[in-house]
Amino acid sequence: MTYRETNLKNARPLVEFDRPERQKAVHAQRILNALPHPMLSIAKDGAILEANAAAENFFEASQAVLARHHLGDLLPFGSPLLALLDQVRERGAPVNEYRVNLGTPRIGLARIVDIHAAPMFESGDGVVALMLMERTIADKMDRQMNHRGAARSVSALASMLAHEIKNPLSGIRGAAQLLESSVGDEDRAFTQLICEETDRIVKLVDSMNAFSDDRPIKRASVNIHTVLDHVKRVAQAGFGRHIRFHEVYDPSLPPVFANRDQLVQIFLNLIKNAAESIGPDRMDGEIELSTAFKPGVRLRVPGAANPVSLPLEFCVRDNGPGVPADLLPLLFDPFISTKSSGTGLGLALVAKIVGDHGGIVECESTARRTSFRVLMPMYAPRDGRSGQTGPNETD
Repeated sequence: MTYRETNLKNARPLVEFDRPERQKAVHAQRILNALPHPMLSIAKDGAILEANAAAENFFEASQAVLARHHLGDLLPFGSPLLALLDQVRERGAPVNEYRVNLGTPRIGLARIVDIHAAPMFESGDGVVALMLMERTIADKMDRQMNHRGAARSVSALASMLAHEIKNPLSGIRGAAQLLESSVGDEDRAFTQLICEETDRIVKLVDSMNAFSDDRPIKRASVNIHTVLDHVKRVAQAGFGRHIRFHEVYDPSLPPVFANRDQLVQIFLNLIKNAAESIGPDRMDGEIELSTAFKPGVRLRVPGAANPVSLPLEFCVRDNGPGVPADLLPLLFDPFISTKSSGTGLGLALVAKIVGDHGGIVECESTARRTSFRVLMPMYAPRDGRSGQTGPNETD
């Protein structure tokens, strides 16, 4: 349940609703709540007077809680937003500022926004209307397009490798096995090494073949919580037996429009990546799985006539050491890995599968807190059918 839904559930009944002024006020509030961007009215002393539903979600607090705080309490120390509000009051005119980071440990350290502030002349007491347009969503979309381009380049490489490398490798391995029966014990170690290395290369090529699979995806209504519970059980039985898992699920979340097996592959990769980041020796390792409904994100994908809405947010968070800042922008590119023995294909495959579903995957990382966030379309039956036809679905 969102912060806004909680407020509405606990709200007192409206009195004298038939008054025209009251009707206009309620109608105006409904319009503000329908907007996907956070909007607030800020008093001259910095107190928060009003906040729409998007602002409640942005600051992760209800309007009643926000009304007990000054804006400065929610911002990082020395935030330029406070000076911008003073400038609006001094000039008596709107002011815009772009790409300002309002991130804090509470709401996330990378919350880049465009700021639009204007004086509310009707109030006459220095009240400023403030709108925040989160840039991270647009940046995620740009990066997702880059991830898809990288996946396509790996797809062509995988097809070439499968054809040009696997056939001669089988010949090399067969020759090594024949030699093994005719050489002495001292040389047999070398023939075994040849077999092991050829097997390793074949395994690498096979893992890359996933990138060359361009068949349409068969999608349907999937309960993401059953997928996450299944993946958690798999992890706890193997690589994640030393990890404590926490679930923060939205029980009213609608089903996701996806392929169940590929969802399992996505989150198995993400959880395994998180467990390996924590390491096998730490006794305080924790992974949090969360789901939420976040309306307002739309992405135009190839083959779709209209932008696809991505209201479902699934997160995998861990308390590992984090991702180096210089690798973070490249994390979903092929052959990029923070592990010495890693191939750098796991997260690239995650990006490809999410992209094939028309979704977005993004990583935010600081010391002892790394979050992988996946945004996906929801299942919505259409025209009385049992499923929704998307650009990658076959009926």
